[in-house]
Amino acid sequence: MTSRTDEVMEFPCSFAIKAMGLAEDDFDALVVSLVKPHVADLDEAAVSTKPSAAGKYISVTVTFVAQSREQLDNIYRSVTAHDRVLMAL
Repeated sequence: MTSRTDEVMEFPCSFAIKAMGLAEDDFDALVVSLVKPHVADLDEAAVSTKPSAAGKYISVTVTFVAQSREQLDNIYRSVTAHDRVLMAL
């Protein structure tokens, strides 16, 4: 079954996932550890962080070349299932 998203996205393509959580020293490494099993050639330079205005939260963006919708679904499931991730986009 092909979804509308599959019709819009052509794979492979550049894709960025953003995860938000409490600003703790290892949150960026946690997000990378959740994405890496699904992206074999993940480059550390593809990771960026941004603290919230008050500094309580942090967002981590990981940019990679997505190979399929299934890969993206698996990454989102992995990231959102972790209890330290408050939200993923």
